[in-house]
Amino acid sequence: MRSRQGITELFTSLLQFDDDKAIGWATDAKLRRNLLNHQARLSEPEKSETFWVSYWYKQWQKQIESLAQGHLLAYLQEVCYWAANKTVANFSSGQYTLSDCFQMVITRTDKVLKGFKPETGFSLKNYASAVFSSELKEMLRQQNEVDICTNWRLLRRLTQKRLVESLQNFGVSGDTIERYVLAWKCYQSIYAPQQPSGTRKLERPSDATWSAIAQLYNLQRHTQLSQPGAECSQQTIEKWLVGCAKAVRSYLFPTVNSLNAPTKGDDDSNEFQDILPQLKQESLLTEIIAQEQVLERQSKQSEINSVLIAALNELDPEAQNIIQLYYSQGLTQQQIAKQLGVKQYTVSRRLSKCKDTLLLRLANWSKEFLHTSLNSLVLNYMTTVLEEWLKVYHSQLE
Repeated sequence: MRSRQGITELFTSLLQFDDDKAIGWATDAKLRRNLLNHQARLSEPEKSETFWVSYWYKQWQKQIESLAQGHLLAYLQEVCYWAANKTVANFSSGQYTLSDCFQMVITRTDKVLKGFKPETGFSLKNYASAVFSSELKEMLRQQNEVDICTNWRLLRRLTQKRLVESLQNFGVSGDTIERYVLAWKCYQSIYAPQQPSGTRKLERPSDATWSAIAQLYNLQRHTQLSQPGAECSQQTIEKWLVGCAKAVRSYLFPTVNSLNAPTKGDDDSNEFQDILPQLKQESLLTEIIAQEQVLERQSKQSEINSVLIAALNELDPEAQNIIQLYYSQGLTQQQIAKQLGVKQYTVSRRLSKCKDTLLLRLANWSKEFLHTSLNSLVLNYMTTVLEEWLKVYHSQLE
């Protein structure tokens, strides 16, 4: 895959696939026009990648610029590609292609932007790489579970919150959701499967069970529903619950459409990107990030690197060796244990202790020099960033 060059290409082009192969970059005309508009407003053309990342991120945060997220999504295309590529290489089933994984995880760009905190001095690409990788692994795990679950097992594993979210996402009205949820509760109460609780191939309830579920629903609707409505047959209840399962599957793993896909209508030349909201025309000069801020952020990044490198060097030789084998050579914990002649759980504990030591050093430094308020959310964020830093740092040592 060819690397992109120049600000225009970095922030306006999207990766194109042919079957499962990345074949090149396609420029999004709307994003290109938008970028050129903003460049024209600057007194001097700005060529710094860091500047434009900060610029679009600030517009996205304040919801000033309608296409800001599109520019950042374009910018993160390579990061997403390599996260998908690495995951596919390690995913033994072969069920999911590179293009499948890319399309699945690129939809998580919004989560990346919501979690990113530029004031910590870490780069958006490094943070996105960690998030994309972890999100994709979790999506593939859940996808496998959802695929092999029958509707009846899936409905028993649901929480009410997830069911309501799924139905809302499916466009179901509030009154209908209320009826579906009551039917689902009755199903949960009545259906006691004979198979072990862990099985995913749960059979359809018997007709007698459906009759009991319908009877319970018709009894409880008078007290549980704001509008009781007419009695429902067991066939109707079953149809509702099948619809609930369909909504949940759709919610967990929605179909991903490309921005370049044609829209339905008389003119097949229209694309989704052409019906995005138009650029607001008010001046954004006052929002331009000063170059001094960019330099300050780069300086913080350099300081953080120094802190973590110093912390690494202070680890005992065995710990440094485990870190080196895990991140630089890419060995699994089992492989490291075999090489060192110890148990796998020993390697796991040592690895966790090493990362905890580094995290503590980073947290203390952030608190003292960046005046960061430490809480669980901040520490989770630092953990993600630390993991990616270790990968990047050791890859540079190879």
